[in-house]
Amino acid sequence: MSVETLERSSTVRKPAPRYRVLLHNDDYNSMEYVVQTLMQTVASLTQPQAVDIMMEAHTNGLALVITCAQEHAEFYCETLKNHGLISTMEPDE
Repeated sequence: MSVETLERSSTVRKPAPRYRVLLHNDDYNSMEYVVQTLMQTVASLTQPQAVDIMMEAHTNGLALVITCAQEHAEFYCETLKNHGLISTMEPDE
């Protein structure tokens, strides 16, 4: 077995870095609107999950919406912003 073969087979593929999409509380949007927007933006969210996220942001000022690959996180974050919600993303460490 050549050295080249050993190097190639020992390469460890790192999983793509994951990002947290965060929802911030605001004093403008109704609770119902926030829940509907969350469900429209992140199709995998159920209504009870969306309500929990909205209540978490309302109570604590910040809530985790979803943790996912960077490209998806950017899409979710931008979509929430485009619907008038305050959203940021950060690396999931």
